Amino acid sequence: MSDAVSPTSAGPVPRGIRHWPMRAGIALLVGAARLPWPVQRALGRGLGALAFVLAPSRRHAARINLRLCFPELDDATRSRLLRGTFRDFGIGLFEFARAWWGDIAPMRRDVVIEGLEHLRELQAQKRGVLMISGHFMTLEMAGRLLCDHVPLAGMYRRYRDPVMEHAVKQGRLRYAAAMFANDEIRAAMRHLKQGGFLWYAPDQDMRGKDTVFAPFFGVPAATITATHQFARLTGCAVVPFFHRREGDRYVLRVAPPLEDFPSQDAASDSARVNAAIEAMVREAPTQYLWIHRRFKRRPDGEAAQY
Repeated sequence: MSDAVSPTSAGPVPRGIRHWPMRAGIALLVGAARLPWPVQRALGRGLGALAFVLAPSRRHAARINLRLCFPELDDATRSRLLRGTFRDFGIGLFEFARAWWGDIAPMRRDVVIEGLEHLRELQAQKRGVLMISGHFMTLEMAGRLLCDHVPLAGMYRRYRDPVMEHAVKQGRLRYAAAMFANDEIRAAMRHLKQGGFLWYAPDQDMRGKDTVFAPFFGVPAATITATHQFARLTGCAVVPFFHRREGDRYVLRVAPPLEDFPSQDAASDSARVNAAIEAMVREAPTQYLWIHRRFKRRPDGEAAQY
C-alpha cells in the first residue's frame, strides 16, 4: 500500500491547466447530482436510450450476457431486459452522482432495510465483515444508505484521471468509513482484522489476479478468489448484501453470514460467492451491469464469447 494518501482522506486537489476540462466536467456532475430526483430519473431514462444507440459494443456484450445467463427466456423477453438494462444504466449514473455529491433525504424516507441484526451481532463480536455484492447501478446509493446504520468502508478500482479519482473519493468519504483502492490490500485486511466492515464486489474478470473458473448462471466465469483469501487471512465473516430499487424506494437486505466459509477450496468458495451474486441479479436483473464482458476469458479450448 502506498502511504501517500490515507484511505480516510482524498489527498490534494489536482491542479494545472491540463486538469481544467475534467474539473469542469466534475462541476457539471455535481450540478446534476442536485437536480430533483424525478428530473434525474427522466434524464437518466433518456441518457440510457441514447447509450443503447450510441454504444453498440456494450449493447452487443449485454445481449450476449443475457443470452448466456437466461437461455430459458425467449428473444422478445431478453430484448426487453436489454432495453431495461440501458434504462437503469442511465438512471444509475444519476444515482452515483447523487450518492457522491447530492442530498439523499428523499431516499432515506422510504428505504427498507432487512437483516441489520446480522451486522449488529457481528459488530458485538468485534468481528470483521466482508459484505459482498455485485456491480449494480444501485450500489453507490445502497452503500450510502447502509452507512447511516453501520460504519462501512469500501474497495474500488482507481480512476485513471487524478481529478476524477480525487472527486469520487472525496464524495465517497462523506459517508464511508474509509476507501481502499484495489492496490491497498494490506490496509483493507488490517481494517477487517480490527473488526471493520468492508464492502466488496468480486463479480468482474480482474485480469492479472488470482482467478478460477466458477459457474455464474451455469456458465464458467473467470472469478477472483479474493473473497476466499480475505476470509482465510483475516477470519472475517462473509455477508451477502442484496440491494435494488423498486420505483422510488430502495430495498436493502443483509443476508446471514455464509456458513463454513472459507473452506480449504478456493474454487468451491468462489462458486458459492457467484451463486450469491446470481441470486441478487435475479431479484433485479435490469439493474445489473450487463455491459461488462463477464465471460471474455474462457477455459482452455472454449471459443471467445464477444
